[in-house]
Amino acid sequence: MKARVTVTLKTGVLDPQGKAIEGALKSLGIAGVGSVRQGKVFDIELADTDKAAAEETLKAACEKLLANTVIENYRVEIGV
Repeated sequence: MKARVTVTLKTGVLDPQGKAIEGALKSLGIAGVGSVRQGKVFDIELADTDKAAAEETLKAACEKLLANTVIENYRVEIGV
């Protein structure tokens, strides 16, 4: 089973890497960029065939390792 975990900074948390990307895009002449927020994407293959069990496993992985839940949100998508 394939899954995707997307981790993003919570609203209100400063994003210096996003600001740097925003500045770089503008300096390259890319018009219309209002703001940029960066994040992480993990594509994960699981041996589990039970969708609910896989989701619980991935949520545990996010809570323990993949996301810093103090400053980041995460979203788990199964079957992508």
